[in-house]
Amino acid sequence: MNGGITEVTLQQEIKSKLIHPIHVTSEIGILRTVLLKRPGKEVENLTPEFLQRLLFDDIPYLPIIQREHDYFAETLKNRGIEVLYLEKLVVETLSKQEIKNQFVDDILSESKANINGAAIVLKDYLLSFSTAEMVDKIMSGVIKREIEASKKRHLYELMEDHYPFYLDPMPNLYFTRDPAASIGNGLSINKMREPARRRESLFMQYIIKFHPRFAGHDVPVWLDRDFEFSIEGGDELVLSDEVVVIGVSARTSPKAIERLALNLFKKQDSFKKVVAVEISKCRAFMHLDTVFTMVDYDKFTIHPEILGPKGNMNIYILEKGVDDEHANITHRTNLQETLKEVLGLSELVLIPCGGGDEIAASREQWNDGSNTLAIAPGVVVTYDRNYISNELLRQHGIEVLEIASSELSRGRGGPRCMSMPIIREDI
Repeated sequence: MNGGITEVTLQQEIKSKLIHPIHVTSEIGILRTVLLKRPGKEVENLTPEFLQRLLFDDIPYLPIIQREHDYFAETLKNRGIEVLYLEKLVVETLSKQEIKNQFVDDILSESKANINGAAIVLKDYLLSFSTAEMVDKIMSGVIKREIEASKKRHLYELMEDHYPFYLDPMPNLYFTRDPAASIGNGLSINKMREPARRRESLFMQYIIKFHPRFAGHDVPVWLDRDFEFSIEGGDELVLSDEVVVIGVSARTSPKAIERLALNLFKKQDSFKKVVAVEISKCRAFMHLDTVFTMVDYDKFTIHPEILGPKGNMNIYILEKGVDDEHANITHRTNLQETLKEVLGLSELVLIPCGGGDEIAASREQWNDGSNTLAIAPGVVVTYDRNYISNELLRQHGIEVLEIASSELSRGRGGPRCMSMPIIREDI
């Protein structure tokens, strides 16, 4: 069988999935199931004047970005990894008409689609499609000219602005890491920081509640999308079955980290420490996983600039307190020493993006040279364009699987950003 999996092992995995449809206790355990989103029409609905609003720096070329993403998916499948697609799960989730109706109501409400009285017209329009077509339309956006003039006669459009959409496209959806994050046998369903991405976690909320693969399994939600403060999956790293590291970034609030930690300590027995690591709040360092990822038991990729002057950083270790509403919090300043402490390692290696060279590190960091997806201990998927970082990983004994990235990288996210692990083997 593929990847040397025996029939007994396969049956055990199937049984495990039935019991625990989500299971992630590390960053490097053998990846068995992952969630992706193939880029679609939402990418083509980007235009230069609205790039900033939709969080893009450029417009990818759809046929090539799809080809590159398909190669990424095939690279995973060739290693025996089950690939689930967000768009397919959503369609399967909305199989019952009442769920479909409620979902449309929720997506229109969160899209603030009733500013000019358009919600009723849009609901009728969306429900006129098959479920698959409707999901594609919601993800790709609804352009004003799509709606027949006769159906818009009740809308308030005197002195209408020139914004072309009733529903914004969701071009960031192919970064499935951020809207939700698997932690142990549960997940966080995240409140996204930027308005352009807030609707994305609604898909996962519906999937967990209504999709037959997850519904009825009582999957714990450690933090839901209604929490007041933002958190995103690119900042959430599960280093072991006891330690979660979360970045304090431009997208993730310390208050959300503290609440997630308290919920973890209260609702399960495995995770003992949540480590909050502050990073620079800038576009190039969007999430912790854009500057730091785990690639082996004792090896990590890192962009050297996050280490701060003389290696000093703001790092906080949160542990269970005397009651459910308070955590014990201690301060650290050195990332390498903190990692050794919480993981029980005598030594570890930080592999610098671009080899630490001022120009190469900056260039390859911009193209997510540190954003690796580990699919097994010491085996990672990376972008081919980051050739200096990739060679350095190989010199440290890491098997590197390169994927094409001329268009995928335009969204400012790498292989880890584009993947949400659902099931990993324990290490």
